[in-house]
Amino acid sequence: MLTINEFAGRLTSYLTQEQVNLVCRAYHFAEQAHDGQTRRSGEPYITHPLGVASILADMHMDHSSLIAAMLHDVIEDTGIEKRAIEKQFGHVVANLVDGVSKLTHMQFENKTLAQAENFQKMALAMARDIRVILVKLADRLHNMRTLGVLRAEKRLRIAKETLEIYVPIANRLGMHSLRVELEDLGFTAMYPMRSRMIDHAVKRARKYRKNLIEQVQKAIASSLEEQGLKGRVVGREKHLYSIYRKMRNQRKSFSEIMDMFAFRIIVDNVDSCYRAFGITHNLYKPIPGRFKDYIAIPKANGYQSLHTTLFGMHGVPIEIQIRTQEMEDMANNGIAAHWLYKSDAEALSGSHARTRQWLKGLLELQRHAGNSLEFIENVKIDLFPDEIYVFTPKGHILELPKGATPIDFAYAVHTGVGNTCIACRIDKRLASLSQPLQSGQTIEIVTSSDAKPNTAWLNFVITGKARSNIRHRLKNLQRNESIALGKRLLDKALHSFDISLNLMDKDTIALQLKKLGILSLDDLLEEIGLGNRMAYVIARMLLESEDDKTRLETSHPEAPLAIKGTENMVISFGRCCYPIPGDAVVGHVSSGRGIVIHTEACLNIVEIRHNPDKVLEVVWDKDVKGEFIVELHVKLEQHRGMMASLATSVTAVEGNIEKISMEEKDARYCQVQMLISVRDRLHLAQVIKRLRIIKGVNLITRLRET
Repeated sequence: MLTINEFAGRLTSYLTQEQVNLVCRAYHFAEQAHDGQTRRSGEPYITHPLGVASILADMHMDHSSLIAAMLHDVIEDTGIEKRAIEKQFGHVVANLVDGVSKLTHMQFENKTLAQAENFQKMALAMARDIRVILVKLADRLHNMRTLGVLRAEKRLRIAKETLEIYVPIANRLGMHSLRVELEDLGFTAMYPMRSRMIDHAVKRARKYRKNLIEQVQKAIASSLEEQGLKGRVVGREKHLYSIYRKMRNQRKSFSEIMDMFAFRIIVDNVDSCYRAFGITHNLYKPIPGRFKDYIAIPKANGYQSLHTTLFGMHGVPIEIQIRTQEMEDMANNGIAAHWLYKSDAEALSGSHARTRQWLKGLLELQRHAGNSLEFIENVKIDLFPDEIYVFTPKGHILELPKGATPIDFAYAVHTGVGNTCIACRIDKRLASLSQPLQSGQTIEIVTSSDAKPNTAWLNFVITGKARSNIRHRLKNLQRNESIALGKRLLDKALHSFDISLNLMDKDTIALQLKKLGILSLDDLLEEIGLGNRMAYVIARMLLESEDDKTRLETSHPEAPLAIKGTENMVISFGRCCYPIPGDAVVGHVSSGRGIVIHTEACLNIVEIRHNPDKVLEVVWDKDVKGEFIVELHVKLEQHRGMMASLATSVTAVEGNIEKISMEEKDARYCQVQMLISVRDRLHLAQVIKRLRIIKGVNLITRLRET
């Protein structure tokens, strides 16, 4: 078992004596705080913080991170508060410890919500100081190493959380060594039998492959030496979870996965990387399409290397990675590698630009997320291991997850570009906004100041930033439209008492809002617009003062609400009767949805037709705009090309078929159901007139739920 003296001896290789003393003081502080506490294994609790600090010391992390590692469970598991830590070790360490601590004093409905809230808290602290997540990852790794003593159910839950959240974060931060160990430990905990079988198979295969690996390694090293290039060649082991994932995802057998040798060439500088690349291609024939240059275009997590696959001895494929020592350190330790090359201040201020950009994106996701579960869903979406690289029209490179669409690209450029996007050009050709992008494409977004996000975009966007911004914008649009409709409805109700909202006394309104427990007038108007409160009832409440009793007695009937067709989210049209301008209509006040418009004869409205709390008198505005869906049933004789004839006839009079289906009635006749968008009843009459002249059309009826 590691002792504090042994640990302190290791730290002297890269920390000052004063810094080492501070770390030791933190150890003794934590030892005293956790006095009497033991781990599930029976060991003193202090062995865990010391183990976490040891993992960070292997990465050469700064002394503040090591102190935070020693103290990371103190707030959560003992009676010591953040203030006491700040007094002893400063605010930087106190904030790091607080960022890693769980929300222990809050009650949650279930484990999932607790996990989401804790992750959100940690993510916000991480955005302020990246070392929070490094301490947390080291904490998780030490817990995974000692997972065996826990009961099976808890072991599975922790392993699943590790593979779903902490492994992708480690990957996003480029921490390969830590990620690989977390993956293998998580895999072993979740699938112990599969893990054992693959482990035995790997050990067995290693015996038979040893000579061939040595021969290839020797051949590459000799070729580098002949060309006067300094470098070392090392064999690269495939880890268990990687083998399992490839077998599962690529549907390959174990022998197919292991039939590929992997080597890494470490050289002095970038120029030597490209020279080594040329030497290996002279030695063995390259496999076309398998070369990747991550030096010129680094991965999103900062990873840099040249990758190539060659036909080696006896036609066996060889995977080769070529990089410098600094790239190797960056690949293994990711963002933590910066502490190897920079002082504390430089590491904090100049730490990896890509990681800072990602953390900035986390803050944006948090601001726009409706709750912690939505936030964690968006973060999971964003932790994709595979990227594509596309270009802006000015030649700038953007990294996006595999499968990203032009909408994802638009939001990656700027939130404003995404919100006003109407079309796109891919390689100068107009393309669909839902088309998945490919590496190397140039994307141009066409915008319009009047445009707004479409709900349908949520069906195909894949980045968390795009998804959260679309949801946020749609929520704002709905709120604004609800407030506007609520004001119209309340003014209409007040009009029957010969007054308008603008003329009402502000103090009277404030008093009634207080009685209702509503913070602002806009919140009240939104409630009315969404159908959660009745405008007529609110109007009477606002006027229930001594001065207004006369007015209440002399009220006259309300004027119907005019439907303009541009209300979008707060006024919808019944899918049972499909009302269109010109139809006699009524409004059903539906809680949470606003107003749903039905035809007067609709069966779904008959029972509540005369209930003033549920039904609103409405009329079409004389300047009504938009397109409205109507359902037609067409009975016609079966003949070749009849569907094409129907479609041609509808489009000829500027109608648009939204949906079409056919049902056979008998050997001679069939019935076609069509959903058509039209402007009004006059436009519908033109469509029907055009359909009647088609040969074989026997009957046309409009479905109105009557």
